[in-house]
Amino acid sequence: MKRILVIGCSGAGKSTFARKLRDMTSVPLYYLDLLWHKPDRTNISREEFDRQLSSILTTESWIIDGNYGRTLEMRLQVCDTVFLLDYPLTVCLAGAAARVGKKREDMPWIEETFDPEFRQWIENFRESQLPGILRLLHQYREGRQIFILHSREEASALLETLETSLSG
Repeated sequence: MKRILVIGCSGAGKSTFARKLRDMTSVPLYYLDLLWHKPDRTNISREEFDRQLSSILTTESWIIDGNYGRTLEMRLQVCDTVFLLDYPLTVCLAGAAARVGKKREDMPWIEETFDPEFRQWIENFRESQLPGILRLLHQYREGRQIFILHSREEASALLETLETSLSG
């Protein structure tokens, strides 16, 4: 586990899961949201995003948190481990709502409201995003460890198992 992707629906807890992995492994963690968004709530250009992401991908080890479907395949081509947090819609909606008003290490600003457009994106994730993600995971399954987790309890148990194997 040296090149790790943490993907899944917004609100699932990807960043929290990725931080726990970072703390366990000391592998550098990169948040795609932090890369893409500027503090003034604008974005960098796609070209600049791709350039920065490509630079990260050439390093020896990393954890990358985030979907960004346009670049998922290029990340899958070079990763060795994938964690897909495939949680129920209610869990993701509650997770996204719970972070409103809180400072986060993975975003350059504090979300002040639960944006209706963002909420709709979460509600549509299973139909609009997940099938493509699963297709790519199937396509790139050889030579990679792929974990598909369906609950926070399952994720916690796996993290405990990983921590035990890393420390022992």
